[in-house]
Amino acid sequence: MKRTSLVASKYWKVAAAAVLSLTLTASLSTSTSVAEAPPAAAPDEGAATGPAVERGLEYLVSEYRTRVREKYTPDTWAPFAKALTTAAGVAGDVSAATSDVAAAKTALMTAAAELKPVDEGTFQTITNNTFWNDTSGNPIYSQGGGVFKFGDTYYWYGVHYTGAELYRANPTRKYDGDVRFVSIPVYSSKDLVNWKFENRVATRSTGVGSGANLGGAGWVGRLGVSYNENTGKYVLAVQMWHQGRGGHGVLLLQGDSPTDTFDYGYFQTQVQNSPTTGTGDQTVFTDDNGKDYLIFSNREGRSRAFVAKLRESDSLRVEPGVEIGRVSSGREGNAMFKLDGKYYHAASDLHGWNTSVNHVRESTSGNVQGSYSSEYVLAGTEMDYSHVTQTGFFVTVKGTKQNTVIYAGDRWADFAWNGIGYNQWVPITKTGARPQFHSVSQWQFNATTGEWRVGPANNYILNPDIQADRIIVSSVRGWRNLGGRVTNVNGGVNGSRFALQMSNSGGVEQRIPSVPAGTYKLALHARGSAGQVVITGANGTQRTLAIPSSGGWAKRELTGIQLPSGAATVTVRASGSGGVIVDQLSLVRVS
Repeated sequence: MKRTSLVASKYWKVAAAAVLSLTLTASLSTSTSVAEAPPAAAPDEGAATGPAVERGLEYLVSEYRTRVREKYTPDTWAPFAKALTTAAGVAGDVSAATSDVAAAKTALMTAAAELKPVDEGTFQTITNNTFWNDTSGNPIYSQGGGVFKFGDTYYWYGVHYTGAELYRANPTRKYDGDVRFVSIPVYSSKDLVNWKFENRVATRSTGVGSGANLGGAGWVGRLGVSYNENTGKYVLAVQMWHQGRGGHGVLLLQGDSPTDTFDYGYFQTQVQNSPTTGTGDQTVFTDDNGKDYLIFSNREGRSRAFVAKLRESDSLRVEPGVEIGRVSSGREGNAMFKLDGKYYHAASDLHGWNTSVNHVRESTSGNVQGSYSSEYVLAGTEMDYSHVTQTGFFVTVKGTKQNTVIYAGDRWADFAWNGIGYNQWVPITKTGARPQFHSVSQWQFNATTGEWRVGPANNYILNPDIQADRIIVSSVRGWRNLGGRVTNVNGGVNGSRFALQMSNSGGVEQRIPSVPAGTYKLALHARGSAGQVVITGANGTQRTLAIPSSGGWAKRELTGIQLPSGAATVTVRASGSGGVIVDQLSLVRVS
């Protein structure tokens, strides 16, 4: 969707002309607190009556009439109110042309996107390593999707698989290959933290052309949504493998509002310039100028990264892809973000839903389909393999005080058993020449200002559950060996997949680059022979937690640890030749 004032002006003129021709004189009273518009019937997006595009505009008018004037600055409220009045008039005109409806819809969303709150917002808490619920307390099932801002609201689309239900109910084993498609739900939010369930935009009964439906597909996943200004449609692009539709390809569905029930648009089996049918992994990226792109790799081998524009006329075709990089070993989880005028393409290692560092290429020109640098590892992802995730998607928030990119990592735990929670979101900032990934288990975010801060319950130890490595290794990710015998072993506490074992006086350490001054609590679970944990502050002071031998898992804690601001080091050692096994380590600031 185009968000520039020039485009808003363009579509406002078209919409206004349509309204004037119908002699509509609705106006906004300066005495009202809520946005006023001519009454419209309550929308029923699942109904079959009336022009579908009109139902979408009616829905948006009804939604935006709930905005309160006093909450926004006068200079941004005035054009919004004007656009709302115009849109309501067009929505009420049964003879309005499709172009008039699309123009009114675009002008309304553009004006809504430019609304500026009079306050500075509030910090909301994001807690990782847990299963998330929506505002009604129901599970959020959303994987392989994306978050897109339409108007003043964020919408989160993803796929609900049966395997996700099974893993949430019992996260103590793998559910290999259970990718049975249930639906594509959409959630809405103003703050990117509290998500309201809106609708299932596609289900197993959704048609995909030639009499087939999504229920007959062997695979549905990796999707994104864009808005087309010419048609007024929201277009969802998703991978699909369907034997009844010719195999692999990109399925394009379309709806009349962000939360509409989407219908079949087109199924494209081949993107020109890609050596294979379908795509490897894919996401949708919308540039600042409103142009929409499919970010993907070729399906077989996944060695080539492409950027392909969605056709501007209707977004129902993927235009020829432009190759921006090639890696013989392959990449997956292809996604893109833009920060400080540069485009960044990120992807993970190719090894099937397991965790990985993020490999990044950055643009060397101002063109999203132009030249890119060679790959480098996104700083901050190497200690715990991107907070034990693979690349999912990115959300760029342009706040009133700073720009922040949210990395939305996919933890495909129902297949790879990589820990609790499917969605792990962390901030990315840029203070130097390159972006920095901040692996935090809890953080707080202000969607208005774009500011973020570490949460009060953040665990400063990385890879504390020993889940980052997908196989048995002798050097555990994020922990430096100090001699003796060190390995991860199967069977962690509370049914987790791995734990950390040290024997023959072996040990490991992790250096935490920076902790704020305060009082901390160190905790872990341990079993086996005796051992100890030493925490060393930036000033050299040390505290030791003794680990007595135990036949079963036992929780051990050390409280009242005073740490100055700066680096801290956590050292874990076995006592003598016996083997101590530890899991779920934590270092949390309590005051």
